[in-house]
Amino acid sequence: MAFKAAHSLFVILCAASMLTLCSANRGWSYGLNNTYQRPWGHKNESHNSNNTNDHDGPNKIIVGGSDHWRFGFNYSVWAFQNAPFYVNDVLVFKYDAPNDTVFPHSVYQLPNLWSYLRCDLSRAKMIANFVLKRWLPYYFACGEHGGLHCREGRMKFMVLPLLRRWHY
Repeated sequence: MAFKAAHSLFVILCAASMLTLCSANRGWSYGLNNTYQRPWGHKNESHNSNNTNDHDGPNKIIVGGSDHWRFGFNYSVWAFQNAPFYVNDVLVFKYDAPNDTVFPHSVYQLPNLWSYLRCDLSRAKMIANFVLKRWLPYYFACGEHGGLHCREGRMKFMVLPLLRRWHY
């Protein structure tokens, strides 16, 4: 029994490490003369279409881009496609006010990978906009309907912000 638990934890940690490595290396160039085209466009274009700043300082990033924070949007894929994120970047969560056709939403920071994987909000902290203050993994989810939006609505994602290289 203990072996199964240890094996499961090892697999989860390996998967999280692979995701982090893949996200961190997305901006590297390959081949001769840096001719590799990045998946998000030409190497001189901004890879993060949600970045509202045009300088080398912290970015203000709208989570989900023009889709904002809504049920049914895959935020894990969005985070992967918009990586890398950097220390001191600001995540902005925008969502419509609840009405007859729109469910209420919220944003929680989850304390660890296990809570993230299980959509366990019991020790989560409700947040609004969020500054990625340190180089550590951050886990976010919608906390509505006892975690249903997290589990079934794919309203969760994780990021590991990188340290920014300053150009002098």
